[in-house]
Amino acid sequence: MEVVNVGVAEYFVTHNPHMLASYGLGSCVGVALYDDKRKIGGLAHVMLPDSSSMTKKGNPGKFADTAIKAMVEEMERLGSKRWDIKAKIAGGACMFTIPGAINPRNVPGPCLGMQIGERNIEAAKTALTELKIQLVAEDTGGSYGRTMRFDISNGAVTISSIKYGAREL
Repeated sequence: MEVVNVGVAEYFVTHNPHMLASYGLGSCVGVALYDDKRKIGGLAHVMLPDSSSMTKKGNPGKFADTAIKAMVEEMERLGSKRWDIKAKIAGGACMFTIPGAINPRNVPGPCLGMQIGERNIEAAKTALTELKIQLVAEDTGGSYGRTMRFDISNGAVTISSIKYGAREL
């Protein structure tokens, strides 16, 4: 089976039995969308939460709102019905800390700054809700990186990390 690497700020949609993989999800969020009836799926490696704050939009795969919308539209072009698409997400970790700093959003552990991981998770969930896509599983937050593998042939999503090993979502 061909493995397609979905890099930072990219997404890939297919109806072929590929393995889609995003490596090194830290504060980024991996979003897997799957239509079980038609075996159509996509994976996005979202870097930032929201394109509306950017004057130069650029790559739709970079932002949660534009990446998820683009994937749904591409899946529909391949024959998916929106009500058949389900989502699984992973990542959104707090990867950067300042020793001795206190997290202003009361998340355990020091994590100062924009809480980009947390904002990416919230933005992905908001985009899914707006597009009426059901979120069926997630492995998000924490302070460790993850790898996300998505098997289009059966919809299986495997999350692996050095800290916790591998598990299926």
